[in-house]
Amino acid sequence: MSRGQLGSVRKEYSLRELDVSDVNANPIDQFEGWFKEALEREGDEANATTLSTIGLDGHPNGRIVLLKFYSEDGFTIYTNYNSVKGQELSNHAFASLTFYWKSLERQVRIRGNVEKVDPVISDEYYNSRPRASRIGAWASPQSQEIKNREVLEEKEQFYENKFDGLETIPRPEGWGGFMINPTTIEFWQGRPSRLHDRIVYQLDGTDWKIKRLAP
Repeated sequence: MSRGQLGSVRKEYSLRELDVSDVNANPIDQFEGWFKEALEREGDEANATTLSTIGLDGHPNGRIVLLKFYSEDGFTIYTNYNSVKGQELSNHAFASLTFYWKSLERQVRIRGNVEKVDPVISDEYYNSRPRASRIGAWASPQSQEIKNREVLEEKEQFYENKFDGLETIPRPEGWGGFMINPTTIEFWQGRPSRLHDRIVYQLDGTDWKIKRLAP
């Protein structure tokens, strides 16, 4: 294969099918069913998702993050509020999440409005994290330029010493959760000949409308 020529890289999708008659009336119930299957098939990183935001320069920006909670209210991720994604989510309160589960030939796309999680909830999640991760939240000036890795290691040691002997480490004020409140959720099932199944839920007031889309 010549460099950059990827036309011959193909996969035929044929594991499952998806129809409007197959899905739950509630998209969160539908997501939960698919997510449980993904956990069984893909393990503990089934919650990896692409978070897409609007950059401070107006350009799109994406990165892989880990979903930490979902409910009827929305989908929650955690980050440093002063990081690039934290600033983007604060400045443009609209974002999307994209899950792809290769073993199931499935994709889920979620679009919605963004809000910060209640500080009490952020505290609860922060305190559930391993101690090293809690220290790391203090040590990393996320997204800022640093001279070398030693800068991080020195900060890590500083906070290890500062919180030595403390069972409860306070959550950094600039660290917490964002919840994406969905307005659109699309479920994609790979099918043969690129004639994939796409079922989309769109929020209409307080009701979800279900439609089939062409692939």
